[in-house]
Amino acid sequence: MKISLKQIILQLLQDKDGNFSLREATALIYVVMSIIAWIGQQFFNLHIPEYMYYSFMSMIGAAAFGYSLEKKSKNQKPEN
Repeated sequence: MKISLKQIILQLLQDKDGNFSLREATALIYVVMSIIAWIGQQFFNLHIPEYMYYSFMSMIGAAAFGYSLEKKSKNQKPEN
């Protein structure tokens, strides 16, 4: 079974009920921004302020914590 990059990204943007969530989108954006900032600093000698990394990681952590607190709704469709 081959999974495309588009399917992976769409799954990352869904919450526990399978709905698209702005929290997941924001967390994904911050992960991508952190990776880009790290690449810029490591390979292109661009100075990225340390507080930027702290803010990115704080936002990612907040999104992950919110996801862990989230419960599935009672009326979710059963999956096969």
